[in-house]
Amino acid sequence: MQKTFYITTTAPYVNADPHIGFALEIIQADVMARYKRLAGFDVAFGFGTDEHGIKIYRKATEAGKSPEEYCDHFAARFDALAKLLNLSTDHFIRTTDPRHMKAAQEFWMRCYNNGDIYKKQYRVKYCVGCELEKTDSELTDGKCPVHPNLVIEEYEEENYFFRFSKYRERLLKLYADNPSFVVPAHRQLEIATFVKKGLQDFSVSRLKAKMPWGVQVPNDPDHVMYVWFDALVFYISTVGWPDAMQEFDKWWPGFQVAGKDNLRQQTAIWQAMLMSAGLPNSRQVLIHGFITSGGKKMSKSLGNVVNPYDLIGKYGIDPVRYYLLKEIPPTEDGDYADTRMKELYNADLANELGNLVSRITTLAAKDSLVVSPRKEDATDEETTALIETYQFSALLERIWGEIKDLNREVNEFMPWSKTASERGPFLTGSLHKIRRIGLRLSPFLPGTADTILRATEGSVSKAPPLFPRIK
Repeated sequence: MQKTFYITTTAPYVNADPHIGFALEIIQADVMARYKRLAGFDVAFGFGTDEHGIKIYRKATEAGKSPEEYCDHFAARFDALAKLLNLSTDHFIRTTDPRHMKAAQEFWMRCYNNGDIYKKQYRVKYCVGCELEKTDSELTDGKCPVHPNLVIEEYEEENYFFRFSKYRERLLKLYADNPSFVVPAHRQLEIATFVKKGLQDFSVSRLKAKMPWGVQVPNDPDHVMYVWFDALVFYISTVGWPDAMQEFDKWWPGFQVAGKDNLRQQTAIWQAMLMSAGLPNSRQVLIHGFITSGGKKMSKSLGNVVNPYDLIGKYGIDPVRYYLLKEIPPTEDGDYADTRMKELYNADLANELGNLVSRITTLAAKDSLVVSPRKEDATDEETTALIETYQFSALLERIWGEIKDLNREVNEFMPWSKTASERGPFLTGSLHKIRRIGLRLSPFLPGTADTILRATEGSVSKAPPLFPRIK
């Protein structure tokens, strides 16, 4: 029976264009999905868009659009990321999709029937930017540290609540029984420490009269679901729950990738919700850091926001993927600097990889060489161990070590100074090495890898310039 692997990113909120942080997240997930396919797994790779809540409702109102029109515009931009970043996604769902809304309502009823959803009057401090309730201890000078430009709002109304407090011990057992449930380890320690201190039940609905843009609460026309409760269900609605249970059982539980600002939601709230609904918990959650720009937090006022559309327009898809996977630590904060981007592009991609492929394929095509198919293994134990611990940069360094070694061999042998018969065996051996490099690069730089493999299959053709130098 074929092994299965399901990986998904968070569902980004569609109140603005995609940012570089989400590009990092979904590229990390794509590397995992592509590698698992190489290793013979049947893979599902999903993402989607989070489209309900007060932020969307207000932004749409400001723009003079209906929430549906507003969401349609931005959801299309996120859906287009699949082509923009050359992703191998095969599952995409919007939280406004009727299938998802039906799943959210079914999930609600399971939690409700389990006694975990109840109604009460409450007063709360709320950050619209985070779409989360905030305690005084989480605020700095009365402001949310993540969104200091937004005013903390206070609500007092009757809402439905989720009995989060009930799941303290079960969550702690989940973490204790699965030491690598959250990667990296210090994030698991962080969430376990948070849960150990005790959990507060949280609101899972809003009055429809005040905020109509949300999934209807079953059996109560006066309320809509709170955006986080609705959105988290996307992880399972995208693989068929609750209608296509054969598909759901095939894929779930899955792996999740999320930013550190999503730690609590993904590794505690969502896991407690799954427990309440009687469903298996996630298999593992990778938590990545933030990307700064020129050493500073990105902000529109500083003019240092990095837009993935603009970046790819300037450098191309694979160079951007290479930078994010090589330079940004997979689980910590990292920095984007245009000077470093140009340096890596010219040194690693243009000089070392591009020049190597050009030199070998040009001579091989001139000599009409034919490469016989040979089984190459790109999924050895060491590579698999690095992939499964998300050490993308370390893997790229290994591959670049092979590129440097082959460049050294070419420079020492100087095949251009030899006759066709003298250099034939060397070129054939080099082509096999280039093919192995191409195969090993395919999860990281899929477009480049495809060009390399096509140029070196059968009758060798001169590869087109992979990375024209940038001045």
